[in-house]
Amino acid sequence: MNLNLIGKRALVCGSTAGIGWASAIELALLGAEVCLIARNEEKLKQRLTELPAESGQNHHYLVADFSKTDEVRAALKTSKGDYHILVNNTGGPAGGQIIDESAEKFQKTFEQHLVVNQLLAQHVVPFMKTERFGRIVNVISVSVKQPIVGLGVSNTIRWAVASWAKTLSKELSHTGITVNNILPGFTMTSRLEQVIKQRADREGKSTGEIEKEILASIPSGKFADAEEVGAAVAYLCSPVAASVNGINLPVDGGLSASL
Repeated sequence: MNLNLIGKRALVCGSTAGIGWASAIELALLGAEVCLIARNEEKLKQRLTELPAESGQNHHYLVADFSKTDEVRAALKTSKGDYHILVNNTGGPAGGQIIDESAEKFQKTFEQHLVVNQLLAQHVVPFMKTERFGRIVNVISVSVKQPIVGLGVSNTIRWAVASWAKTLSKELSHTGITVNNILPGFTMTSRLEQVIKQRADREGKSTGEIEKEILASIPSGKFADAEEVGAAVAYLCSPVAASVNGINLPVDGGLSASL
């Protein structure tokens, strides 16, 4: 199976922790040269020293806060855009009942996810076209299959990103570029810990009780590891996945199959 990414360059978003970091590691292990992009430069510098480089890669990083589109634009101006792989990944907004959410929160989340994805895609697609090889993978959420109660803003924007990606996959399908979405379920990251705590506070329960309730809803009976999601991202970025295009791939322990 051809998973070789030696000679390929990858831009991985939100890549100092969680699924973004796990994806960066998997891509580097397959030989890709990785550019990490996140908001904390000290963490980026540290992570750069930890990335595998057995194929002689020269990994690097860009600094940008995805909640500030001007910062993203400025960071991209320092980059040639010569990437074969783009992994769009950023944390979701705080939870809450959708009827109580402000219009400003919807707008901010839309910019942080869909608008930033668009800016990044426009930055890298011209080079991908010249190479006749491109992989755009968006890390979204299993909520694309079924909205998650208490995550109203996130549900709404994740669906918008999925629609954007599907449209883009069709527009680019003849260019050697694929566009796919990974749909993580409950993955044990700091983001999930935050969601569990918010729900526990809202329902007046302990975090342990909420964890048990969530686990009972997952057919596999376990939370996913970030490494499992990162491996799925890496597969979709590999040469062997050339005919996998425009899909939503759940990595959720069977959760979406039971919804």
